[in-house]
Amino acid sequence: MNGKPDDWVPTVTIRDLGQRDYIPLWREMQEFTDTRDESTADEIWFTEHPPVFTMGLNASEEHLLAPGDIPVVQIDRGGQVTFHGPGQLMIYPLLDLRRAGLGVRPLVTALEQSVVDFVAEYDVAAASRADAPGVYVGEMKLASVGLRIRRGSSFHGMALNVDIDLEPFSRINPCGYEELQMTDLNSLGIELQFEEVSRKLLPHLLRHLGMADSNQSNFRTVTSP
Repeated sequence: MNGKPDDWVPTVTIRDLGQRDYIPLWREMQEFTDTRDESTADEIWFTEHPPVFTMGLNASEEHLLAPGDIPVVQIDRGGQVTFHGPGQLMIYPLLDLRRAGLGVRPLVTALEQSVVDFVAEYDVAAASRADAPGVYVGEMKLASVGLRIRRGSSFHGMALNVDIDLEPFSRINPCGYEELQMTDLNSLGIELQFEEVSRKLLPHLLRHLGMADSNQSNFRTVTSP
């Protein structure tokens, strides 16, 4: 990756999208990525989805055990199969990685470490794993990461379980791992309102992305319908 231009100042729009259907929002991410240019400000989208299973580019159907009435969508991120549903915070970083001087691995690390630092504020010890992207508390998985890089820019992102029905994860091998147990913030004793989580996570994420600004002059938050 190229380094940051000497005159580059990070400008980021933060969008709180509420609950959005998965497929239309995925298409919006693709369009944003395909039409952006070097002057387009980066964006971070926070949202949640109605129940859906998503299958990554190389996902094997053997990990889709019993989806039942939950729709299954084949998408263009990396990784295997996972579940999205109400009570899970989706974090979508739509970033020009070349301009920011970020590689893929540092972006994954920034996403993971932002959750590790966030839950540490509540005395929960979490960690990432070199062999399996995501954030874990003991043997349980709290957050999953799956990205796509196109035209030097990122989309898709991270799913953080806040207060979600964990039962659908038993219908799959989450992220391709048999008998992987999932957890959420509420189960770990972190009882926050859903909308609080993105606000509390954001400063950690911006810091790890190298986009922190002491006076926040380069950031704007937009609440979108």
